[in-house]
Amino acid sequence: MNLRRLIPIFDSSVSNWALEARLLRWLTLIWLFVGLIMLFSASYPVADARQNDGLYYFKRQLLWVLVSLIGFNIIVNSPLQKILGLSHWFLLLFLGLIFVTLIPGLGRKAFDAARWIAIGPIPIQPSELIKPFLVLQSARLFGQWERISWRVRLAWLGVFGLVLLGILAQPNLSTTALCGMTIWLIALAAGLPYKYLGGTAIGGVMLALLSISIKEYQRKRVMSFLNPWADATGDGYQLVQSLLAVGSGKTWGAGYGLSQQKLFYLPIQDTDFIFAVFAEEFGFVGSMVLLVLLATFATLGLVVALKAKNIVHQLVAIGVTTLMVGQSLLHIGVATGSLPTTGLPLPMFSYGGNSMIASLIAAGLLIRVARESSEAEVVPLRKPQLENGRRRRAFHKTRN
Repeated sequence: MNLRRLIPIFDSSVSNWALEARLLRWLTLIWLFVGLIMLFSASYPVADARQNDGLYYFKRQLLWVLVSLIGFNIIVNSPLQKILGLSHWFLLLFLGLIFVTLIPGLGRKAFDAARWIAIGPIPIQPSELIKPFLVLQSARLFGQWERISWRVRLAWLGVFGLVLLGILAQPNLSTTALCGMTIWLIALAAGLPYKYLGGTAIGGVMLALLSISIKEYQRKRVMSFLNPWADATGDGYQLVQSLLAVGSGKTWGAGYGLSQQKLFYLPIQDTDFIFAVFAEEFGFVGSMVLLVLLATFATLGLVVALKAKNIVHQLVAIGVTTLMVGQSLLHIGVATGSLPTTGLPLPMFSYGGNSMIASLIAAGLLIRVARESSEAEVVPLRKPQLENGRRRRAFHKTRN
């Protein structure tokens, strides 16, 4: 592989990409750039208070971005068939690490949830890193559903079930729901029988209700979501402060860096509620621009899926689009009080290296599908040109 391709600005092959691939690349880089600007503003006060360095979280995020961009460019410039062939190994690796987080002493806890493993100074969150590989393996399974045996089908469905149960046991209901919905939508796009899809959907809803009934903190979050003002200093505190931030933005926003809620009123403002800070600083207009960006990404993702010739590639495009846009909308829904309070990062905005790696790998997969779809259309057109060139050379030789 050409090492220059690992750095986005030096990748000279971009000019030969399909239009959708180039647009998705630029959209991803714009999304990333805006996210970094927002993180700088949202994280500065808390970093200054905790680390005596307002740039602490921003500098660490930049390092993760550099690592993630290398992975992004490797994906973009690697054959998708090769990536699909390795996806199951990564899925099984991260599945094992998910269960390692449940072992006392090995899993690191935050907010009563064991979601991380510390490898030296580097925190690993397997439930984030597994997302793109879950999309890849789901696409492989459901794209070849009619050609594989029931034993293989049940084996992989069992693996998917273990992934969801492992994440739910951490506990992490929001990520479990996101992963479950992504798998279900990929199966729906693949054309699986409705009796399987209906039964799975009912089972997923029942599992979520069971988790909420068992976990007291999840039940309190649902109740506080229905009326956060009833306990504005207790269970409803996060949502109340988020709503105050969103409402304070009004039409045009308070201005970049001028959010008041991020000054230790709004908890975890650099991760789970970063959209609230964005809405306060950029207002309704800025929020609508972000939603247009997400809508454009979703539209391009669907165009790529429709143009793909291979059913597995189509499902990869649909899965990545669902993952990226769906997670963003869930995050925004939580920050605006449209959904129960839960912990989901905003892709490429929220602080966290694992989320950044997963997001850029997912975006790279979508761009790769776009590239291969266009190359499949272009290759046959070159053969007549080559044949015409040979005939012209033969004609000139005969005349000479």
